[in-house]
Amino acid sequence: MTSSTAGQTTHPIPADAIHGVEPVPVGSIVVGHDGSADGRRSLAAAFELAEKFVAPLVVVRTWGVDSVPAGTLVDHGIVSSFAEITAKVLHELQQETSALVASHPGVEVIFRVVQAQAAATLLTLSADARVLVVGSRGLGGFASLLLGSVSEQCVRHASCPVLVVRPSKTRGE
Repeated sequence: MTSSTAGQTTHPIPADAIHGVEPVPVGSIVVGHDGSADGRRSLAAAFELAEKFVAPLVVVRTWGVDSVPAGTLVDHGIVSSFAEITAKVLHELQQETSALVASHPGVEVIFRVVQAQAAATLLTLSADARVLVVGSRGLGGFASLLLGSVSEQCVRHASCPVLVVRPSKTRGE
């Protein structure tokens, strides 16, 4: 399948698709971070941009029932609330990013955890952002064909410039 054919199967996600998401500070750098090695590369690039532009950095993690941390949904027979799951995801995000936060003391970091689809959330937050930073790794396979990758959706529909950070050539980075 050619890229032009694949592009025709991408369904746009309206930029206002996620209601109730608090807007980001105008001019901020927004980065989607999924916790992967490639996500850490995107996060590092976003920190560099935030430092260069003296802009707040908004680190975003989305979650769904299929992506909650292990042991979060049911703990001792009790099903967690969305607020409890969001708090757990936020805690993990803060832990995963703590080294970069510490190494960039001049960057104001704002964390956002949203129970929603990643592309729709990032597109909503792009409305006031200076730059949106995403990784290039997507769902792949059939799901990507139907939905389009997060990075592709962002490049096509974001309200601000988008920096797509390519994966490392060596998996150890």
